[in-house]
Amino acid sequence: MFFWILKQILYFLALIIFVLLSVAFYVLLERQILGHVTRRQGPSTVGIFGLLQTIADALKLLAKESVFPRSINTIVFIFAPIFTCGLALANWVVIPFGNGWAVADFNLGVLYLLALSSLSVHSIIMAGWSSNSKYAFLGALRSAAQMISYEIAMGLILLSVILLSQSLNLTDIVMAQYNVWFFIPLFPLFLMFLICILAETNRHPFDLPEAEAELVSGYNVEYSAVGFVLFFLAEYNNIIMMSAFTNILFLGGWNVPFYSFWFFGDGILRNIFESYLWPSLFFSLKTILVMIFFVIIRTALPRYRYDQLMRLGWKIFLPLALAFLIIYLSILKLFW
Repeated sequence: MFFWILKQILYFLALIIFVLLSVAFYVLLERQILGHVTRRQGPSTVGIFGLLQTIADALKLLAKESVFPRSINTIVFIFAPIFTCGLALANWVVIPFGNGWAVADFNLGVLYLLALSSLSVHSIIMAGWSSNSKYAFLGALRSAAQMISYEIAMGLILLSVILLSQSLNLTDIVMAQYNVWFFIPLFPLFLMFLICILAETNRHPFDLPEAEAELVSGYNVEYSAVGFVLFFLAEYNNIIMMSAFTNILFLGGWNVPFYSFWFFGDGILRNIFESYLWPSLFFSLKTILVMIFFVIIRTALPRYRYDQLMRLGWKIFLPLALAFLIIYLSILKLFW
């Protein structure tokens, strides 16, 4: 029992290191793509091809002094970014990178992720309220309303996926897509889910909680140094996690159609490729494609107005998600 607990702890620590490195290089990828789209060079000075630019920026921010404005609620102000970053990292506990490759592969994985995404609203409200700034508080209220609005539609979309897979376990959902990935029969819901995760992560074109022209920087406007780094890390960590979650729900996870290992023969080499290298490789590639989708949307679309955002969530996505749920439920009842 002791060695099993130690193994899980070491696995989680290795996962955290992997996620931190992924955030660093995803930020670099985003800056490079944005640079090329706007006909700029992008980061190119620190390290070969600018590979160390993000790490240098992080070290610079961590070395700065943490400034605490007057009349803030100090305890809540300090706790909010720690809580936000902790929730973001805790999401990875149930994400499987292969069959059995998860820190905790339990049967309520989907419910666990929904619960943690709902808790993140509280941390943002705490950050905005404790800052004693009207810009931070308005940004926090916007973010909370936006996340709650789209979580309802996202929950209905997830119900359709659960109906097809007959399970709340993320590994079982992936294995249910062995023959057909769910984005084919659930294509309208797949497109809606992609838009929902943009709103859920406060990313462009739904980055209204941090609209520079209106709110300076939103709920984290009063944070500097370590506090700002933790919020930044949590935001990009959530993007990567939501990309992996989308891959698991709709793109088959580590499943690859039409592949064969006959050229590796039998024995240890074939087992290594089938059980370890191939699943992790294709899981990573499909997740990276969804991550690039976030960047492409940022380069292509203008920011929505707040009333347009709320109308899209409550008057379009919510009825559509409910209608598709009823349709798929009826089809399964009649023909399953």
